[in-house]
Amino acid sequence: MKEFKYTIEGKGYEVTIAAIDENNVADITVNGESYKVQIEKEAEPEKKKVVLGQPVEAAADDAPAATNVNTSNAIKAPLPGTITQICVEVGQEVKAGDTLAILEAPDVKAKLSQAQAAEQAAQALNEKAQRGTRQEQLQAAYEIWQKAKAGVEIAEKSYNRVNRLFEEGVMSAQKRDEAKAQFDAMSATEKAARSQYEMAKNGAQREDKAAAAAQVERAKGAVAEVSSYIDETILTASADGEVTEIFPKAGELVGTGAPIMNVARLNDMWVTFNVREDFLKDFTVGNEINAFIPAFDKEIKFKITYMKDLGTYAAWKATKTTGQFDLKTFEVKAVPVERTDGLRPGMSAIIEK
Repeated sequence: MKEFKYTIEGKGYEVTIAAIDENNVADITVNGESYKVQIEKEAEPEKKKVVLGQPVEAAADDAPAATNVNTSNAIKAPLPGTITQICVEVGQEVKAGDTLAILEAPDVKAKLSQAQAAEQAAQALNEKAQRGTRQEQLQAAYEIWQKAKAGVEIAEKSYNRVNRLFEEGVMSAQKRDEAKAQFDAMSATEKAARSQYEMAKNGAQREDKAAAAAQVERAKGAVAEVSSYIDETILTASADGEVTEIFPKAGELVGTGAPIMNVARLNDMWVTFNVREDFLKDFTVGNEINAFIPAFDKEIKFKITYMKDLGTYAAWKATKTTGQFDLKTFEVKAVPVERTDGLRPGMSAIIEK
């Protein structure tokens, strides 16, 4: 038996609880009057459901929320083209590096041909610069020089002969001057011919050779760039997993960035919750929480690995001007503590409020 005294609005009350039977009905006396009262059982803690791999609706304002979990690698088209072959099926397990699909990109192949042609042209110019003047051109320059040398010798003899006659008073000064001019002109021609021969003999300048070599490297870079695009026409798996969705069919055109398929990484399962900040006392990075998995009819431990403020767009707005304030929402990520066989995206995980 328990007795209580209360004062409500200045009036006193004496309450006696005699007994509570198995149906949770209590015999109560209030100021000498007897009553039978049905006592409600204590409500069980509310539970919230989290869906692995699928979006769920936002939770109520007074409870932690859950968002979708993404354990998939989205395979997208790196360049526009035509799907020529789909090499896998939905539900098939793949390993990292396995071929998933093949694209055909005719414009990229055309660019590769252009780049290869430019490389060949640059290589030819470089070989020409490194090798120097052709033997035939070098021989022709030498012959022109020798011809100019012979002309100088004749002009020199003619000038000397005319100069002696001038000194003897037989030849006029004008004739001597003409012979001297002829000799000087032939000497200049011989020097020019010799310079042309030396230039042909030495070949291209060092700077010209360096420029030609750089053009070759530039052309090789263009070929490597386009070749990388060709390599990207073969789509491969970046990690082990299972094909969950395939979007286009063979023969369809796709653009750059178009989704081709999704590959679920079954060895990297995780879940995120959207938790209002007044519930964060139970969530700390490194802590472990229990979640009930209906598919297995048992609880699994998850370890919290990440927490982040979602920003003002996800804040809970107060509805009263007094007694309430805006509350932020945090994203909480957790991973299974131990590997659980059969755990898949889309399964429900239930946590207590």
